[in-house]
Amino acid sequence: MDRMLFIAMNAAKQTMNAQAINSSNLANANTTGFKADFQNSLSQQVYGPGLPSRVYATVENAGVDQTQGSIVTTGRELDISVDGEGWIAVQAADGSEAYTRAGDLKIDNLGRLTNGAGHTILGEGGPISIPANEKLEIGSDGTISIRPIGQQVNSLAVIDRIKLINPPKDQLEKGPDGLMHIRNDGKGIADASVKVVSGSLESSNVNTVSTLVRMIELARQYETNIKLMKSAEDTDRAAAQIVKMS
Repeated sequence: MDRMLFIAMNAAKQTMNAQAINSSNLANANTTGFKADFQNSLSQQVYGPGLPSRVYATVENAGVDQTQGSIVTTGRELDISVDGEGWIAVQAADGSEAYTRAGDLKIDNLGRLTNGAGHTILGEGGPISIPANEKLEIGSDGTISIRPIGQQVNSLAVIDRIKLINPPKDQLEKGPDGLMHIRNDGKGIADASVKVVSGSLESSNVNTVSTLVRMIELARQYETNIKLMKSAEDTDRAAAQIVKMS
């Protein structure tokens, strides 16, 4: 059978993979601190007899767009956004250390400080627990201070400090859990130069318009590949008819 069919089939498959990455970005356009995934297409030569213009295509995740999203002021005392470059350390589901820009913090029923996705925030000594208090403040350096119940208005006690890191960008990779991890199961070192802004959140850095346009482009590419597969089928059927006639 003509290699055109296999090439068109492969192109359709890779277009679906690209659409999956693009759709994931679009679905997280309103997710706090989300970083869009890049996609990359590669051409691979088809070995054997045939035209040299025939190539297979592969689509792969080419990394993460680490540019900062828009900062939205919320006024909520538990909301924080990283000012510039840097990451907030959290505990992943498997217990390992991971990193995020989602600073929509809350206190769960066990008194642990988590973010909106349910990941426990890490401090200098591990997961952060918040005692009962009347007021809580988060400083620009990540320091968490509370006013214990029944204490004076100016009586603030420092209980922990959020672990903030800023490793080289090429050391980070996004895991299946959507969190950033340091390659080879490494751990980041707390960086005192990383600052946070209280009462604000960083929105997703996904460009909704360009992502929607890309979705339409991929849909059209998929349709084109399906038409090529149909053309290959018609050509094969016509060839079979000619052979019968002869």
